[in-house]
Amino acid sequence: MIDQQSIGAFLRELRQAQGITQEQLAAELGVSNRSVSRWETGRTMPDFDLLIELAKRYDVSVDELLAAERNSSMDTQTEESLYRIADYTNNERDVFTKRLHLMFLAGIVAFAIYFGLDWFGMIDTPLYDFIAGMCLGICAGMLIVGAIFTSAYAGRIRAAKMRLLHRGQA
Repeated sequence: MIDQQSIGAFLRELRQAQGITQEQLAAELGVSNRSVSRWETGRTMPDFDLLIELAKRYDVSVDELLAAERNSSMDTQTEESLYRIADYTNNERDVFTKRLHLMFLAGIVAFAIYFGLDWFGMIDTPLYDFIAGMCLGICAGMLIVGAIFTSAYAGRIRAAKMRLLHRGQA
């Protein structure tokens, strides 16, 4: 079990031993100093790729960071595997973010079309009703899907999807 409080205290200890401030570390890693503060108080954990960067920065292994003590040793093969996992995680997050952006962009475009219909003088026509209903449906659908994707249920939905895909291949 990972103890965030212990890891946070260990991160603080390592940073202070190197004589750098939270602001300096944050600038080096490209995050806010508030993020560094949250890590060091144990409220949140750094992303996996940042955990690897912190391990390199402090000259400790990722295993030592997760154990919150200096004494572990990690071979280079394990470290390379962790880098590959971090790259994969970043790629997955990038794909997810792009999909969300496209969904919300579709919703915004549909919303703009809905309000733009008044300018074309199409009010009170069957075509107006159809297009307006379609645009509002797209807006509502994108908001609902976006809310589901960003909720805790997204992981469960993805796991169910993967199970279904694997059943179809068997």
